[in-house]
Amino acid sequence: MSDEISKAIEVTAVPHATAATLFGQPRGLATLFLTEMWERFTYYGMRAILVLFMVATLADGGLGIGDRTASSLYGLFVAGSYLFSILGGWIADVLIGAQRAVLCGAVLIVLGNALLTCAVQPVFFSGLALITLGVGLLKPNVSALVAKLYPEGGSRRDAGFSLFYMGINVGALLGALLVPIFAARFGWHWGFALPALGMTLGLVQFVATRHYLSAYDRAEPLNARLGRWLPVAALGLAALLGAALIAAGAIRIDPQALAAAASWLIGFLAAAFFAYLLYVTRGARAERNRVYVMIALFIASTLYYAGIEQTGTSLTLFAERYTDRSFFGWQIPAGVFQAVSSVFIIVFAPLFSALWIALERAGKDPATPVKFAAGLLLMGLGFLVMYFASQRVLSGHQVLPTWLIVCYLVQMWGDLCLAPVGLSSMTKLAPPRLVGQVMGLWFLSIALGNNLAGQLANEYDATHLASIPALFLKMFEWGALGGGAMLLLSPALKRLMAGVK
Repeated sequence: MSDEISKAIEVTAVPHATAATLFGQPRGLATLFLTEMWERFTYYGMRAILVLFMVATLADGGLGIGDRTASSLYGLFVAGSYLFSILGGWIADVLIGAQRAVLCGAVLIVLGNALLTCAVQPVFFSGLALITLGVGLLKPNVSALVAKLYPEGGSRRDAGFSLFYMGINVGALLGALLVPIFAARFGWHWGFALPALGMTLGLVQFVATRHYLSAYDRAEPLNARLGRWLPVAALGLAALLGAALIAAGAIRIDPQALAAAASWLIGFLAAAFFAYLLYVTRGARAERNRVYVMIALFIASTLYYAGIEQTGTSLTLFAERYTDRSFFGWQIPAGVFQAVSSVFIIVFAPLFSALWIALERAGKDPATPVKFAAGLLLMGLGFLVMYFASQRVLSGHQVLPTWLIVCYLVQMWGDLCLAPVGLSSMTKLAPPRLVGQVMGLWFLSIALGNNLAGQLANEYDATHLASIPALFLKMFEWGALGGGAMLLLSPALKRLMAGVK
């Protein structure tokens, strides 16, 4: 890569000694914590009612879409949100900088959620498309900004990401708790309005406090080279043309076939991007070895998110149809159970953060691949719990919410072993000049996993109860096999990490 391109995309800055701190952490962490908290409030709040709204009948104010189509659309939406993270990382690295990318993403998310309040399908799906683009801009770059707060790396960066991850789950908890209750009380459309308000608050907060990031991330001028903007302009025009043709009925979409094609496309993009990384690091052996580690982490992350994202599809429908949700005369909205996961993250994130630091001081901190293995194994164990719960459903009984709660408890322990560690590890393994794009690659693994989650949920058929335990057993097997493979590979991967901790 030429020096000119390296200078154009490198945005690291050395923090000033006088940079503001809060409780021993960089003050900018609070800015990013709150930005991501409100974005996750918006995302998880909307997600908590998305499938339920799509499968609800027209008479009940929903879209009247079948379970399998709704699951495919859900998978495409969440996958697209992360798929565009690669483009979002590239736009930040090459064109506008991370802070401007976060701002633009927040604006698109606000506009998209405002469109969701309309029950007309073309408008509703246009809103989902805007949210997809907004998340793609915001997610990788807010994480890249967190990494810049800890230029020394090590366990302090892991701890910072764990605290940041707790902010994600504070927002997810509030969104998944309040939005379904709001929708049940005032109607679906008002339920979608609440997330729009949440992201508006996050945007205002970021604008007001972003100056705390200046010691770590200097503002770069906009890239004025026209050639750099052409891919973005071409993609935007293609998206507008496609949306217009779909709205006019000239193109008809089969969501299930599109979801299957999207998985292949995402896999191809990941392979192409890893080939690109291997090419640009061909002259640096240590960097090249770390790319091999990133490939293994990418695969593990994909397996993990194919399982954990069942929260928004099969597990939510299980809560809606087969769980006794009565509580002192109140019927708990099914989407509220998604908030349980966030409660566990908030409770246990500080403990896991302290655990990693304590283990490092004792010289016993598990290597990143071992933590990934633990995450996959625990994800699988959660589905084993649901396998036994579904067996009770087959006998004709509704089950108590404790089955879902235990499942989420075990899986969130796994989440804390994998998700924040993965965010931190990718920033440490990436060449400094490519951090934003590598964060986009990390979210590409989430995109592929989420899309596979939607396809797997297609096997969940309310009219064929035997499909329920079969799906949960398959997810247990994925977690067990993936976790076992990561354990076997961990010694070799640790050597390839070349001292990265």
